[in-house]
This record gives sequence, C-alpha cells and structure tokens, in this order.
Amino acid sequence: MRKELFMPAMESEARLLLLIDAFTSGIKALEGRTKLAKLDFLLRYPDFMSRALKIRNPDAILELKYSEVNNIETRMVRYRYGPWDPSYYAILGRLIGKGLIETVPITRGVGYRTTQSGRSVATKFAKNENWAEVAVRTRLLRQHFDLKGSTLKDFIYKHFPEVTNASWGALL
Repeated sequence: MRKELFMPAMESEARLLLLIDAFTSGIKALEGRTKLAKLDFLLRYPDFMSRALKIRNPDAILELKYSEVNNIETRMVRYRYGPWDPSYYAILGRLIGKGLIETVPITRGVGYRTTQSGRSVATKFAKNENWAEVAVRTRLLRQHFDLKGSTLKDFIYKHFPEVTNASWGALL
C-alpha cells in the first residue's frame, strides 16, 4: 500500500472526534475499533447511511444532496477489513496525543471517549457550518446504531454485500 494512505488528514481527525464525542457520555465510551470503523463507514458514505437508516427504522429519513450521492469523493474503497481506513491508527494516535480523546478499557479491547478538551473542540466543530451536518449525522448514528461492533459488522455484511464482496482496493 502507498504510504500516504496511512497519513492522517485534519478532516478525518475532525470527523472521528465528532463521532467519538457523540458516543461519549459520563463514563460511556465508543466501544472498540470495529464499532468505530463501521460507524465511520456510515458517516463517510451518506448513501449507505441513508440505506441503513431505512432498514433499521423506515420512518428515519436522511436527506441527501445530489452532490453527496453522485460525487467521486463519496465512492467507497474496499479495504482489507471491510470499510476500514488504513489511517485510523494514525488519526487515533493524533487525537490521543493532542489530548482530545482518551482510551478506556472495555471488556474486549479498548474504547474511546472525548476528554474535556475534546468535548469543547467537538462542540465548536458542531456549531461550525462546515461540520454541523456531520455532527447531526453522528447523533443519528448514536440514536439508531449504538450496537456492538460485531452486530454492526454483521449488519453491514448482510445489507451491503457489494461492499463486503468487493476485492481489496476496489472502488464502489
């Protein structure tokens, strides 16, 4: 794989911070990398999120802009572990290093939650017009997809076979 695939982007850091913050409350954390990756898959690819919402709750509607569905940047790339971005390790490391998120032990592995500083930054992002829609979508994910990582994985494999059956590196 190309080295640049592993480099964290500021946009990715902001997106994951908002996602982790949506699942942080009190001592609660976003439980594990599998759950993080599957939720981020839905967040990054609004067409899949819209389809997933209709499956989980037919009354839940996610309005998509034409540009979100018919845009080369919204095409998904199939990675080794399904919709897993190779830069996650670097992004999580940067968020931890900046003191915006922290790891917490969970039954099987590690969870992530925002720190007080992280919550403050996430709140500012959510109020910014460029990130407000992403923040709204993270709350929709919390409302409809606060499931175990393995349950989310099974859901994606069942309902989006075009994603899971694609070859590594394939564009969808």
